[in-house]
Amino acid sequence: MILGISSSGRKNGITSKTVKEILKSSELEYEYISLSGLNIKGCIGCLECASDNICKIKDDWHMIREKMINADAIVFGAPNYYGTINAIGHACLERTFSFRHREIFSLESKIGVTVSSSHSGEMNAVNKYINKVMSSNRMIVIEDFATRGYAQCYTCGYGHDCNVGNVVKDHGILEKIEKEHYPKYFKERKYVIKEASRIGRVLSNTLRKKVNERKK
Repeated sequence: MILGISSSGRKNGITSKTVKEILKSSELEYEYISLSGLNIKGCIGCLECASDNICKIKDDWHMIREKMINADAIVFGAPNYYGTINAIGHACLERTFSFRHREIFSLESKIGVTVSSSHSGEMNAVNKYINKVMSSNRMIVIEDFATRGYAQCYTCGYGHDCNVGNVVKDHGILEKIEKEHYPKYFKERKYVIKEASRIGRVLSNTLRKKVNERKK
């Protein structure tokens, strides 16, 4: 089973749609989770997980934990906020520290794929952070992908003439944000869909290969 996670605050934004496209293109069993609205705290350093690799903080992360443990692969997507991963995405991944104690790595050998969205659409610190967490859990990261996000400035109501916002950076000061100014919707991004589909197929082939090797 492939577990897809989006940490974007937007349940149906570019990050989530990219993760979903990868999952769908794998043509394997998958489950998708949005972290939006969930209660996930950061690690508090209590070390109570050291004895059994189980975090003792009581919140929604335990549902994520069980799904991670049961998954064969994890596709994790997150937006870029202030040059790094957003807070709930960081908290979710930070808690995976509980998986790695006493030379026991609960996520070892699981396949990983990382997805990020940002204003530039280029590979960034978000991919690097997710890769680092997955690798530290001895997961095998096979693909990472970055796409252009949908800046809040386009929908906040003030972006048309805000000199520090992305709308003005892209188009200059406007009287009104018209349809042609908006970034393309996901369904219009042929390259992103094509690349997400390719990653889904690579993920599928990798998992099928692992299954065949176990049977030998």
